Order: sequence, then C-alpha cells, then structure tokens
Amino acid sequence: MHDHRTTTEARLKRVLEERLWPAVYPESVPLTVGVWHAPGEPVPVAEGIAAPRTPIEAGAPWGPPWGTSWFTVRGTVPEAWAGRTVEALMDLGFDENMPGFQCEGLVYRPDGSPVKGLNPRNQWVRIAAPARGGEEVHLHVEASANPVILDYHPFLPTELGDRETAGDVPQYKLARMDLAVFDTTVWELAHDLEVLGQLMAELGEDSARRWEILRAVERALDAVDLQDIGGTAARARELLTDVLAAPAHASAHRISAVGHAHIDSAWLWPLRETVRKVARTASNMTALLEDEPDFVYAMSQAQQYAWLKEHRPEVYARVKKAVADGRFVPVGGMWVESDTNMPGSEALARQFVHGKRFFLEEFGVETEEVWLPDTFGYSAALPQLVRQAGAKWFLTQKISWSRDNKFPHHTFWWEGLDGTRVFTHFPPMDTYNAQLSGHEVAHAARNFREKGAARRSLAPTGWGDGGGGTTRDMLARARRLADLEGSARVTFEKPADFFEKAHAEYPDAPVWTGELYLELHRATLTSQVRTKQGNRRSEHLLYEAELWSATAAVRADFTYPYEQLDRLWKEVLLHQFHDILPGTSIAWVHREAAERYARIAAELEGLIGAAQRALAGAPAAGSTLVFNAAPHGREGVPARGAQPERAAPNGTGCVPRAGCGYVLDNGLLRAEIDGRGLLVSLYDLRAGRETLAPGKAANLLQLHQDFPTMWDAWDVDEFYRNTVTDLVDADSVEAVDGGTAGAVRVRRTFGSSAVEQVLTLPPGAARLEIATEVDWHETEKFLKAAFPLDVHADRVAAETQFGHLYRPTHTNTSWDAAKFEACAHRFVHVEEPGWGVAVVTDSTYGYDASRAARETGRGTTTTVRLSLLRAPRFPDPRTDQGTHRFRCALVPGAGIGDAVREGWALNLPERRVPGAAAVEPLVSVADEAVTVTAVKLADDGSGDVVVRLHEARGGRVRTELACGFPVASAVRCDLLERPAGAGEERCEDGVLPLELHPFEIVTLRLGRGATQEA
Repeated sequence: MHDHRTTTEARLKRVLEERLWPAVYPESVPLTVGVWHAPGEPVPVAEGIAAPRTPIEAGAPWGPPWGTSWFTVRGTVPEAWAGRTVEALMDLGFDENMPGFQCEGLVYRPDGSPVKGLNPRNQWVRIAAPARGGEEVHLHVEASANPVILDYHPFLPTELGDRETAGDVPQYKLARMDLAVFDTTVWELAHDLEVLGQLMAELGEDSARRWEILRAVERALDAVDLQDIGGTAARARELLTDVLAAPAHASAHRISAVGHAHIDSAWLWPLRETVRKVARTASNMTALLEDEPDFVYAMSQAQQYAWLKEHRPEVYARVKKAVADGRFVPVGGMWVESDTNMPGSEALARQFVHGKRFFLEEFGVETEEVWLPDTFGYSAALPQLVRQAGAKWFLTQKISWSRDNKFPHHTFWWEGLDGTRVFTHFPPMDTYNAQLSGHEVAHAARNFREKGAARRSLAPTGWGDGGGGTTRDMLARARRLADLEGSARVTFEKPADFFEKAHAEYPDAPVWTGELYLELHRATLTSQVRTKQGNRRSEHLLYEAELWSATAAVRADFTYPYEQLDRLWKEVLLHQFHDILPGTSIAWVHREAAERYARIAAELEGLIGAAQRALAGAPAAGSTLVFNAAPHGREGVPARGAQPERAAPNGTGCVPRAGCGYVLDNGLLRAEIDGRGLLVSLYDLRAGRETLAPGKAANLLQLHQDFPTMWDAWDVDEFYRNTVTDLVDADSVEAVDGGTAGAVRVRRTFGSSAVEQVLTLPPGAARLEIATEVDWHETEKFLKAAFPLDVHADRVAAETQFGHLYRPTHTNTSWDAAKFEACAHRFVHVEEPGWGVAVVTDSTYGYDASRAARETGRGTTTTVRLSLLRAPRFPDPRTDQGTHRFRCALVPGAGIGDAVREGWALNLPERRVPGAAAVEPLVSVADEAVTVTAVKLADDGSGDVVVRLHEARGGRVRTELACGFPVASAVRCDLLERPAGAGEERCEDGVLPLELHPFEIVTLRLGRGATQEA
C-alpha cells in the first residue's frame, strides 16, 4: 500500500511538471522584439516609448546592473486561433527565484497607459478572450535589470549593491517572447490536481479522505492522454468533481486570505527602484481585481501610495477607483512599515500622524489596523500609540522568526508600557508571503495556538519583499479551498472584517505584556551606524525646528514653515523603514541615506537659526543668548527658552595620578584615568560611594569576532562573546590644554583601526562625558564599550518611546537569556534602592547588561556595554568603514528622572546666538516627571499650539501646564490633533491642571487668544 501511494504521488508530480503545466500553452508563435537601452537612470515613460529600437533575438544578453531597457513587441494573432484565449508570454530571462529579487518589467500600451507587471511567476499578458483572429499586438516593456543580490549563496560579499561599483556586465539573456494560446481547461485541471495532491500529502497515513483523494487522482491521471492533453482534460476534470465538492467539516479552521505584496521600501534595491516596484505590483493587482470579483487586496505604507500619485498618476487613478470600490484596501496607517525599536518618541507618533492623514485625505479611509508583518521586534510603546492614532488592531508576522522561544499566542491582547491594550493577531501560517499551498494551509490549522477557543486566522497572500503580489494561481487554489473536506476553509476578505470576527469570537483572548522582542536580527541595532546617527540627529533637529519656529511664530511674528516641516518629516520617516534604519540594505541605500541626512540637517539648521534670530532680536554689543531646547532647565536656562549667557562655573581640576594617568575633580565627582587610558575610579563625592566595580576598569573598549551563522548585517549570535580582545594598550594618555579643560585625551590603535577618546568632567556637572572618534577599518568584528558598575541589580531600565522598560541582567529562563542584545534610546539606568547610575548616549541603540560576582564573593556587580560598531560584509561589503564619532556620559547617583534629563541634555546641546532679550517658553510644566516631546503649531494651519507630553518616570503625577501666551481654548486630542476627550479642558489664567498615569501620553491643542494691550 505504501509503495502504491508514493507511486501515485510521484506520478502526479511528474505529469504536472512535465506535461500539464507546459500544455497550458499548447500553441505559440514568436513576437518581433526591438530594444533601447536607456543610459543612466530611468527615463519618463513617454521618452522610453519614443526612443529608437534595435532588433533583438531570444538568447541575446541585456541589462547592466541597475540599468533599464525598453523592449517593444509586435505580432499578429493567427486567424486559426479565432475563438480561443490568447496571451503574450514575455520572459525577460527570469530564473526560478522569487519575484522581486531579479529583473522585472512593466508593460505599457502604445499610448503609455500601464497594463501589468512582469516577473517570474507572472509572465503573461492577456491579448484576447476570445480572439477573433488577426489582432495586431503592439506593447512596450520597461525592463529593470536589477541584479540578483540574494542568490543561492546569499551571504557572499558583492559589489552589485551600488551602481557605482556594480560594473556593466549584462545580467540577463532575453528568453521567450511569444504569442500563445491559453488552454483554460488544462489550466483548471492542473490546479485541481495540484490542490488535491498537496492536500493529500497533509492528511494522515490512515485518513480515509487521503485514500479517497488518491483514488480520484489516479482515475483522472488515467483519463489524460498525454499526447492529447487538451482533448482529454475536460473528462479528467469530471472525474475529480465529487472529491472537490465534498464540504469541509463544520469545525474546520477558517483562514481569511488577504491579497498582499509586502514591498520593502528599500532593501536589496534603492528607493528609486521601489517606486517602480510599487507601480508594477499595483498595476497587476488592479488588473486582477477587475478579473476576479471575490478578490480583496490590501496595501500598507502611505509613502508608497504617495509615490504612485507623484510618479505614476495613471496607476494611482486605478488604485483610487479600486479603493472607492472597497476592494483595494489601505492598511497600516503608518507612513512606512517602520522599525519600531529605534525611532524616537515623536518619530514613531508621526509615522501614524502622516500615514493616517494621507489615507484620510486621499481616500476618506480611517485605517483601524496597524500592519507590520516584517519589522524586527515591536516596542512596548506601540499599543498606546496605536489607540491614540485611532486604530484598534495590530498585525505582525515576524515573531515567528524568533530562534529561541516559540511565542505562545496567535490571537491575543497586547498590553503596552502604560497598560493600554490592543487586539493583536499573529498569523499561524508563519509567512506574510503566503501562496495558499496545501502545506501552508494545513500548517496554519495545526499551528494555531488558540484551538478550542478560536478558529480564525489571517493569511497575507501574495509574492512580497520585492513585490509581485497575488497571482491568479493563488486565487485558483483559494476557490478550491473555500469549502473542501480535509482542509481549512479559505476565503478572501478585508483585514477589518477578519479582525471584527476574530474579536467577536475571542474577546477574552490572553494578554501579553511588554515589548514583542524578536529573538533574531539583534545586530540591526548597530549595523550602519551612520544611518542611525543621521536618524537620531534628524529627529532632534526636527524637534528643535518645530519648537523654535512655533515660539517665534507666537512671539515674533515669524512665518511657521508648515510645508517644509511636513516634507522633512516625511523624508525622515521614510528612512525609518525596517531595512533602512536597521542597516540591512545595500550600499546604495545607505550612501544615499547619508547624503539625504546631510541635506536634511542643513535645511533644519537653517530653520532653527532663522527662528532663533527672530527671537533674539538685535543683539547688544557682545551679548549672547543661550537657547535650551531640552524639556528640562539647565544652568539657569529654562526648558524650551533662552537666557543671556552667564559666567561659567568654576573649572575642573586635572592633576597627575600617582603612578600614571590623571585625576579629574569638580567637587561633585572624582574620576581617575590610569596610564592605559582606562577609567579605574569614578567616585561620587556627594554620596561617598564608588561607581565602578572593584578591580574593574570602565570605558573599556572590547573587540569581538562577529560572524553569525547567517544574515550578516542582521544578526549577532550569542557565541560572539566566546572570544574578546580588551583594548588596553594606549599610544598616548595626556591632559587636554595642559589640564585646564578638566579633560584627558587617550589614543589607541588596534588592527587596522584607530580610536581617540576625550574624557571630560564638566564644571558643576555630576557626569563624566566621553567623546569617541573611531577610524574603523575592521572586518567581521564587533566593538563594544564596557562600564562595569558597583550596583547590585537584577534588571536595568532602558529608554524607549515615551518611557522606559525593564530588562533582566540574569539568564534565569530562556526568555531572559535570549535578550543578550537589546535596544535603548538615550539611556540605560542601573539602580539599587536610593542610588543608581545612568549610561547616556547620543547615537547608539544596541546594548547588553549582565551581572557578575564581586571579587569578595559578596553581592554582584552590573556591567552595561554599549554597542558601537560592526563590520558585516553582506549586503554592503564596506559597512561602516571610515570615521565615526560617538558621545556618551556616565552619571553616578542618578535616579530615573536624572537619566531622562541627562539623556535629553546630551542629545540637545545648548545653542548660543547673538542677542540679549530672554525668551520665555511657550509652555512650562511644574513637575519634571512630565516630559514635553513636541511644541508646534497645529498641522491644519489654524495657528493653534499643539503640545505633546508624557509621564516619564513610571508613576502617577498631578501637575500644571503653564502657557506663556493667551489661551482661548484647550482640548485633549489624539495624535492627529483631533479632539479626543470629553470637551474642553479647564484652563484658568493660562494654567491647565494635569493628571497623568504612568507613561501616559497627552496631546493638547491650545487655541490662541487675542494678545492683551499693555
């Protein structure tokens, strides 16, 4: 029996592959093809169509890396094909790799209107159904010679990732370019047999249904004459009718399929190519919607719709019509599918602001589901942001990639930092590129963790990553699986419909609290540090530009730059896409990102300077104003205000240390740097306590071998810690400016690299600042900066958006051990009751924290290590080679509030501008537990002042917001600045009482009243 069954399965496989699928196109004639190879970057459609053509034959090479070739095909439908379905088959030289990772094309009519995209699984263009015979065929193909980066040996270094290094060797050979008869009956038979064969393979050995299918398949195969497939296919289909008509069990799992093409906004291709990928996929999907009345397609990322609107308005018009018909569904409500670990508080909020607003303004659609299938872990701040953006559902898939622990739920309530919960689904099919194969459908049903309590899951269906979308073959499988015995039921429907049903079915789903940590791709917190620094710097410059522009607009009749800020925000948000900010894209993407960040910084510096000059007024001789944009006052300057410069506090002493090295002392802290240039003591003079672990040195640079098992730029594996080189040899250790600056400079060389560090103890400040410059030329290495602290702590607090979260320093469980590399924004805080230490940073995100026994054997110490640099070779073989600058600070005696304050201070240095008139802040908060993250004018141009703030220490607070301008109204809003409370807030004499629960975000819209006469 076993041999008989396997023989039938083998027979079915061979007949499908070698006979039935080829017989779908039983007759063909060649098309005539001409080509024009565009020089340089892609050209407009009209130019590509009008360019002269040169004849080209099948087998001819074409396409230097990243080049564009325009093919024109011509032909005539033979008269003998009248009454039959005819398609053009255009194979640009595809291989069997997935669509989106090689050459692609977009087909146009002679008038320049798009028809559909071409990729390895979508090579056809319908010409006539039925044909009358004699039709003239005339089509153009804009073909992109995108090189294969992720090939069969996916982690070998390649120069193909940048047009500047990729060379000009043709990547492809033109293949089949034919007119062909499409035999619908054979195509349907092939799908009948494919679906039944895949289902049969998933059923148990003793399943009666399995044997029923096997016998039916045998009969159908016997009925097919392999020398007359077209003539016998209908009879073979009849023999499968009964077995395909048997209905699914009432208890069968229900799968809501959603047409989908996860298109990475950049990854193994540059941004400009994504624009064309979106056009190809959207063309295909709108065409498929016209052919398939039951099909529903969902697309996320407002940026990609905006690209269509700007670059392919004719495709956008088709999309807009399909959206109005309710079949092309905007989802996600974010500008891009961004990383959610590293974007700052306001940036993550603005992802929702700009994404949701685009869908509202363009389509009148209020997206209610957040759609992030492929992001590398999910911040605990997200649930509150989701709800405050007006959404209520969340979808992810990537947690299925976790390597160490299997996530316990597929449908659950996710509870964030502040206690907000959002109904969340994690598709058990374990892919966001589903093809609806029998294995996938069966796996979803078997894998579903909520069996017995719920029976619904969602399946994003279509080729993705590089685009492509859903195919007619996937829809053919779905039709057969809609109600088929032995299978889960598959139905295409909108994501919102799925969520409504899933929530109604399972309202008491279990709760997961805290971040959704991905136990993979941990190195994305460090790779491509230039991109990360560009992002961090841009976020803070945007905060300053809004703050000072709003202040100047209210105080100095300054014109608020609405359009400019909107454009700059969107560009920064785009670069937070989950393969750009994490540092996992090709060299071209990161080179271009660095150039764009430089332009963004220059533009924002110009805005900030103009606003501050308007506020400072005409300067008196030699007078200087100090502007403090930080949310906390410092050194006599109020938060978000400016004061005339004061005399600097007394300096810091710098004297030689006994033996070697130097001692810095500013009356608050005493720091000892030894002859190796290492920090061997940091004594808190106020508390009478040593900061560093006994016998240990801090600011110790450590170099690890870093060669993960796969995914070079993405991953760092735990075994990297097995080998380490401590960089303890100094080339020089010297006092800066002869000791008058309270600073010590240390120079080291190692491998092919060099590092210079300046350790400074500022006058009057309880922090040691460390400026590091690394000229980095290592390969497959990981550079860390270690700070062993004499603090007994089983957890550390790491800043995330709008708050902080705790992570363990121990490895009690596999879940604890898996977090050996994690994300922190501006600080990591370690604390014993009554005394703590903050490590604050200006541009790093990755860190690790671990415990060790004290040398005495009594108690433990805690080491915090900042991740500075990596050197992976794929997909960018020269990742982060060159010079990098970092700033961090060690803050002894810090509570969590001090960590928040010092983190902001390090990232927002004071600015000095000629002028003498103090600038009072627009708003002030009485309690520093409340942090203001945005002060701006309302996006609608009304002139209202919008303030966003949150509780930052993890406790409840009652305080007041004082407004430095006449307030006519005060309204609590959602993130989109729409009223969200029970009416106007009480505001007397410009003072609003506030009551916040831990980590609560509040957005206030303050209507400006008339300024009273003096």
